[in-house]
Amino acid sequence: MKRLEGKGAFAGVFAALLFAAVLVGACGVLLESALRAHAPVDRYAAADAVVTGPASVERQMKRAGSDPETQSRPLAERARVPLAAAGPLRAVPGVRAVVADVSFPVLTPAGHAVTGHGWDSAALRPYELSEGRAPQGPDEVVLSRSAGVRAGSTVRLQVTGAPRPYRVTGLVASGPAAAFFAPAAAMALNGRPGQADALAVLADGRLDTGALRKAAPGLTVATGAARGDAEDRAVASARPDIVEIAASFGGAAVMTALVVVGGLVALSVRERRREFALLRAVGATPWQVRGRLVRETARAAVPAGLAGGVLSLGAGAAMHAAMVRKGVLPDGFGLSISPLPVLAAFAVAVLGATVSALLASLRVSRIRPVQALGESAAESAALPRWRVVTGVVLLVAGANALGVSAVTTGPAASASLSGLVMALIVALALLGPLLARLGERVLGPVAVALSPVAGRLARHAATAAALRAGSIMTPVALAVAFAGVQLFAQSTIVHATSVQFADGNRADQVVVGSGAGLPQGAADAVRRVPGVTAATPVKRTTVVMAVKELGEKNLRSLTAQGVGAGAAATMDPKVSSGKLGALRGNTVALSRDVAGGLHVGSTTPLWLGDGTRISAKVVAVYDRGLGFGDVLLPHDLAVAHSSTSFDDHILVRGHADLRSVTAAYVGARAVSGDAFGAELSDATRLQGFVNYVVVGAIAGFILIGLVTTLALATGARRREFALLRLVGATRRQVLRALRLEALIVLGTGAAAGSLVVAVVIPAFATAVTGLPLPAVSPLTCAAILATAAGSGAAAVLLPARAMLRRRTSPKIS
Repeated sequence: MKRLEGKGAFAGVFAALLFAAVLVGACGVLLESALRAHAPVDRYAAADAVVTGPASVERQMKRAGSDPETQSRPLAERARVPLAAAGPLRAVPGVRAVVADVSFPVLTPAGHAVTGHGWDSAALRPYELSEGRAPQGPDEVVLSRSAGVRAGSTVRLQVTGAPRPYRVTGLVASGPAAAFFAPAAAMALNGRPGQADALAVLADGRLDTGALRKAAPGLTVATGAARGDAEDRAVASARPDIVEIAASFGGAAVMTALVVVGGLVALSVRERRREFALLRAVGATPWQVRGRLVRETARAAVPAGLAGGVLSLGAGAAMHAAMVRKGVLPDGFGLSISPLPVLAAFAVAVLGATVSALLASLRVSRIRPVQALGESAAESAALPRWRVVTGVVLLVAGANALGVSAVTTGPAASASLSGLVMALIVALALLGPLLARLGERVLGPVAVALSPVAGRLARHAATAAALRAGSIMTPVALAVAFAGVQLFAQSTIVHATSVQFADGNRADQVVVGSGAGLPQGAADAVRRVPGVTAATPVKRTTVVMAVKELGEKNLRSLTAQGVGAGAAATMDPKVSSGKLGALRGNTVALSRDVAGGLHVGSTTPLWLGDGTRISAKVVAVYDRGLGFGDVLLPHDLAVAHSSTSFDDHILVRGHADLRSVTAAYVGARAVSGDAFGAELSDATRLQGFVNYVVVGAIAGFILIGLVTTLALATGARRREFALLRLVGATRRQVLRALRLEALIVLGTGAAAGSLVVAVVIPAFATAVTGLPLPAVSPLTCAAILATAAGSGAAAVLLPARAMLRRRTSPKIS
């Protein structure tokens, strides 16, 4: 028996499995990196342990008909530690010293942002003086030599307000750029009396971490690599989102691989019906036929899985590097490489291929020998009942998901749409032959009109081999549907964010700062400028809240903004109920996407950026959540529970000359509202970069599967082409018939994929914007269709041209 019907089929299955393993393994690398990621340990390198406030919010969430589920979300801001906690820590055996560390932003005259600390925390890295002495008074500072100043000079630094002079008493040569103040001065500049950002523990010899945790109840004790998260919260905050993205796309990669590889193996088995019929006729048992086919498939799957698993490490590293380069991943989000992604890729490739081979061989190995010989001459037009039933069930499930998305908003709608896409794609794969027959009835007359003789040949071929046409159509539909849904969903979010901000922005100018932002007092300075009618300071942060999704509440991290006085004059988030001016104290305004069953007057538990739990009263519900964030807080509340007191920007009403203010603060500048909105759109596009990377990888794999499937299907038609040539058809007529058949089959696949996009994307747009008006680029549509159709046509016509160039033998049996 020939292996998988010759070298072509073996090479096709091998290539598809190889790229499937690479894709699955690359997503595994990203997932493992997210699970193991910690910020690099730098400033706390000499500390044996670091004690901080709680690093996450945990809550028991009720579940209908099951036990409560514990959910956790990381905190984006530093949760501070009371200085009084240092006493019990010093009493732990082995502890030599406990250093209270504070961190706050400092802007140099050149506009560079460095981090300010107390000089006593310099020993934690350690930093060592290369020149001068330690700071002692409130107006003294030690700077990094990279700041370009001399010891003994005076420099103006911006810390809590306008820049003020400090005497440089010393310089440190190594380590990240920093500014060290006298310990008491640093505590005052931090603005949190009686609190520290962290307590760094220095020990003599081995430290009992269990005793440390008992001495610091309710606090987080970090050792080893986890000390980096105590130093920088960015990596820990990004970890859950990257885990969710990697797991989601990894699941999509596995499903795609199963559909593509399963279709390819099924096509290979179908083209060998005659061979299996002969085996059954000479006495082979069904299990002998199945075992032979599974072993043949495994011979291709094992080396493909191993090679693809190894290559996936490089592909995953390349994805990680691209995301770091674009700023999607925070600094210090390291790459983790281990054998686990290789093993996962190998398992998916081998198990997927062998199970596909076993399922594809069931019918050809079960039927009676005489029936098998009859079906080997003419393909059966009947579709197995299980395929029809399963396909219909998935269509019903998809329709149900579409109904859910039509009546819900926000995360719940997005989650239901993901299920809808997968259900429709798998349903297309199962019902492909039926769609192929429908496509022939619609496009067949078009082919006949273009060329009567060749068109009739094309219609006959598409009708007589509906199962083959269905296998060819499936990857075309999959490529169009997957690429279209993912790309247009992202463009819809970007467009909706830009439109919502533009429609709701009432500010004529926006004052922005470089690096750390704008210190407190800048907004008051703007208000005093003649011609300014309103100035609203805005502080971006993150809150944690239980959000109702599909009837159940889940803990979610939500983007939030603390807005100051005059918010109603500078922004219009389209309040549907309540008043934005009522934001004061422990109150909150929610977007409709996260409000769920909450209404004006309701109270809800809310965890602020540093983990402080409040019972927030809802004073407004608004519609423009993409443009203005999910949650609006009083400005003072957001600042009090953030890592720094600096504002992100100031919204200004009035065409006033703000140069006097921007000149007074380092790095401050005034931009128009339109320019600020454009920067916001760029940031949203950057957040979708990971989506584009993974979509490109999966779509590329689908195209590889498409080309392989079509090349295999075309290569298996040698006898058909030889027979056409023997009965008098010219090479040109055969190629014309193939082109028209490709028009019918590929056109049907493209139409089916486009139908999925046409159903899903308006529903998604309704979920995120309230209107079924997605942002769809005609050029992107044309590129998707041209790529899928062009690749498919080339995979059909190039092998056919090569076969038809050869001298046709009269022996066609």
